[in-house]
Amino acid sequence: MKPMTLREKIGHMIMTGFNSEEVTPEILQLIDEYKVSNIILFSYNLNNRKQIAELCRELNNRICLSTGYPGMIATDQEGGVVTRLPEESPCIPGAMLIGATGKKEYAYEAGKITGAELKALGINMDLAPVLDINSNPGNPVIGARAYSGDGKTVKEYGVAMMRGLLEKGVAATAKHFPGHGDTSVDSHLGLPVVEKGLEELMEQELIPFQSAIKNGIPCIMTSHILFPKLEEKKLPATMSKSILTGLLRDKLGFQGVIITDCLEMGAIKDNYKTTEGAVKAVKAGAELLCISHTPELVIKAIEKIEEAVLSGEIPMEQIDRAVDDILKLKEKYQIEANNGKSKNAIRKDENTKDAKQIIKEIALSGITWLSDAKLPEITPDTIFLGSFAYRSTLASSIADSGLHFAKYMAEKMNCSYLNVSINPDIDERTRILQEVKGYSRVVYGLYNGHLNKGQIELANEISRSGQKILGITLRNPYDLAFLDKAILKMAAYEYNTTVFDALVKILKKQEEPRGKLPVELTKV
Repeated sequence: MKPMTLREKIGHMIMTGFNSEEVTPEILQLIDEYKVSNIILFSYNLNNRKQIAELCRELNNRICLSTGYPGMIATDQEGGVVTRLPEESPCIPGAMLIGATGKKEYAYEAGKITGAELKALGINMDLAPVLDINSNPGNPVIGARAYSGDGKTVKEYGVAMMRGLLEKGVAATAKHFPGHGDTSVDSHLGLPVVEKGLEELMEQELIPFQSAIKNGIPCIMTSHILFPKLEEKKLPATMSKSILTGLLRDKLGFQGVIITDCLEMGAIKDNYKTTEGAVKAVKAGAELLCISHTPELVIKAIEKIEEAVLSGEIPMEQIDRAVDDILKLKEKYQIEANNGKSKNAIRKDENTKDAKQIIKEIALSGITWLSDAKLPEITPDTIFLGSFAYRSTLASSIADSGLHFAKYMAEKMNCSYLNVSINPDIDERTRILQEVKGYSRVVYGLYNGHLNKGQIELANEISRSGQKILGITLRNPYDLAFLDKAILKMAAYEYNTTVFDALVKILKKQEEPRGKLPVELTKV
């Protein structure tokens, strides 16, 4: 690397974001004065493909001009519930729907589709794939973001998606090390604890990460989770030297870039403070620090790290290694300056159409029928019930407030529909029971009913009243474990028009549901 000041070096170790579709004065200050050279983009930054390409071009050019090196422009394009790109882009299904297809080649295709789109728009890092094993049905933050509750499946599908991303020139990032799947607390809001030792983790949670490392994953994201049997001090994995250096570096042999999950999440901010957490994360072995939202915290964190280096608390050699690793990553996955000006910067429409066709195939292949009886006949005297989707975790993308499952399906199937609250109380359930009388069948789209038990109560009450009912889960399939045996059951995993259109084809018996449930249905 060329000679740099300490401030310049630390700037390469920061990833941050901003709340606008245009470059803001605050982000320019961080780039120019503090040499921050890595940006994370969220849905609120990304309106349409032309705007995204221009935004990324402007950011990358400014970073190149200010630091002399290309930028890393990242986003969380996992697919499914964590989708940052606009609808006009080919947006892949989420991990659990892909896992339900039984075809790991679909995970590879999903990686290629995502990588091609991101690179064309000027984004060269995807904070995916999720390698968490969703072994806890009550997990409030992972759920359908995981491929499966089985380590072998997560390993195969996660590595396949990783390969697709890398093939298209995008830096894949495995997350959330050493595993967020067996938690009951969302680390955006609190501090989860996993009471597992190394032997247990090696037999389950670490299987996908070991495989990803063996297959050349360039980046791994840390989790804000306490592992008391790995770290004696009350420090989460993000801030634990025994986990990041002792386990990830020394034992598992990872040589790429260690990136933190956002240090503004509740698990860090509320228990350790973001700026102190940043210093501890560097001391533990983290190299790229994600402080996603607040410029003042970015500046304070940079100053705190600078002080820690100058005082000898953090060795300069550790900073130099981190910067060297990050610059190597940028060199390998760089986007050329001025990307976005040429007509070729955005993929041709026919390529997008091909990608969207593959996405439709994946959705059809993943929807899962879970009853012994045959698919029911949907006649005009069927009524559809459902709620609007909601943002159940801060990791989720903001739900489309204009899309309503029951209304959409009723219009496509020439039926009636009713809107139901996300957690209907006894008065609402009593009213709905009266309103659905006289219909030959009820189709209820459940959305996290295991967390909103009023949905489960309503479905079971309809069934116990003697009416035929089909329950379709539109996010986590665990809702089905709570439904009475008499209720027909289907898992669709996602709440979007691609999945709804696939359901229409299945309910019209134009297609067969071909998926297989990738997790065990147990009650929370």
